Amino acid sequence: MMNYVWLFLVAIAVITAAFTGSIEAVTQSALDSAGTAVTIAINLIGIMTLWLGIMKIAEEAGLIRLLANAIRPLSRFLFPDVPSDHPAIGAILLNLSANWLGLGNAATPLGIKAMEHLQTLNEDKETASNAMIMFLALNTASITLIPMTIIAVRAGLNSQNPAEIIGTTIFASGMATLTAITAVKFFSAVEGGRAQIRQTLVSAWKGIVMVILGVAGAVLLLRTGVLHHATGFLPADFFRNSVMFVSRWAIPFLLLTIPMIGFARKIKVYEVFVEGAKDGFHVAVRIIPFLVAILVAVGMFRASGGMEFFVRLLSPATSLIGMPAEVLPAALMRPLSGSGALGIITELINTHGPDSFIGRLASTLYGCTETTFYVIAVYFGAVQVKKTRFAIPAGLIADFVGILAAVFICRIMF
Repeated sequence: MMNYVWLFLVAIAVITAAFTGSIEAVTQSALDSAGTAVTIAINLIGIMTLWLGIMKIAEEAGLIRLLANAIRPLSRFLFPDVPSDHPAIGAILLNLSANWLGLGNAATPLGIKAMEHLQTLNEDKETASNAMIMFLALNTASITLIPMTIIAVRAGLNSQNPAEIIGTTIFASGMATLTAITAVKFFSAVEGGRAQIRQTLVSAWKGIVMVILGVAGAVLLLRTGVLHHATGFLPADFFRNSVMFVSRWAIPFLLLTIPMIGFARKIKVYEVFVEGAKDGFHVAVRIIPFLVAILVAVGMFRASGGMEFFVRLLSPATSLIGMPAEVLPAALMRPLSGSGALGIITELINTHGPDSFIGRLASTLYGCTETTFYVIAVYFGAVQVKKTRFAIPAGLIADFVGILAAVFICRIMF
């Protein structure tokens, strides 16, 4: 699948550039993007070295196994092929927790470590396993509790309530996550044949009913104002201050707590940290070719004017669901480039105001979806997986539902 996507982006970029006369810009963007990919990998070395060292202490201290046991019922459903006491489960939980808290710097190395654990269970080392695809889907559509980056942007542009998009972001990212899980289960069942499809539907019907009831309940609470009245006694800046506190202290807390627990359990924390940290450099180097490939394709696509072409093509459809045409470039860019999407969304917020409908919708879009192709390049590249199977369709479907959910909830709330 990645072969077709990559070739599509490059071909569209060159063809569009030929018609728009921007071939020089496309060439320069390809060269610049290749350099950017290497810079990103180099910048990851220090962060990955730090967190892989901390992860090694957590493993030796038994914390990973403890986390795996704590979420055993959920892990059996999401990752039936992974033993419930395998280190991969604990690493996955740490990665997802970092994403939930908006700690992107910690999430990436923790995710790579989880992918390495999953690779040890993979029979075909060049082909993504079902567990790998599920983990990737959970990352590309991760529930976001604290979208700190966009909250900081909104605060910098003088929003009266920068953190007001937390609720809409949780709802939209939650819908994207449920869709990602469903998509992976569906594609996996399709590969297994009709019998597997029937078995999956029979085993999942209770969960489907609970999800429908949960979504209906959440919308009802928001629509009727019950949730607002239930939290009305809290100070006006309670949620913002809580978000800032958690964001400020989460990483120092982990950096202190994990080594302290390891030390209490007679672990030689310094030596174990260094042993785990040694992998940081090698992992960062391994992902460079994958990063160069995807970032060059995306850079060429943007420079050619291909993005503007698709915006004009899709604008009539988006108007039917209530999405302003101004927000469409941000929605299209989000799966391709995190920095590109952030730049577009920042410009939208600055132009229309952080507390306008467009500003709030754009902010929610940034928090409810992830840079799908970047995550695929980094995580699969770290373990040298070349055949991604249905990882891309599952991730893009989740992104699409996340966008629809963002429009839906923002229309209700704002």
